Amino acid sequence: MAPPSGGSLGWVTGPRIEGSQVDNALNLVMIIVAVVLIMVVLLQTKGSSFSGAFGGDTSSITRTRRGLEKTLFQFTIVAGIVFAVIAFISSIVLD
Repeated sequence: MAPPSGGSLGWVTGPRIEGSQVDNALNLVMIIVAVVLIMVVLLQTKGSSFSGAFGGDTSSITRTRRGLEKTLFQFTIVAGIVFAVIAFISSIVLD
């Protein structure tokens, strides 16, 4: 690939990925990760009262997460990070 005339360094970044397939794939992955993240967050608050899910429960005791609750908590963190990374990639590719 030859550099463009006029002194622009646009060729340094490489070719832009064109096509609606990449756009559709990123959008689909983003929707799937968002739905999974919503479901995992809602599953975490299932054991508490309805007001506790929104911060209204002041009588809760701090305790250690164990077993499935710990795994669900860690999966929520991973899903949030994946969602943020895909959003960042989507903002770069789909600009």
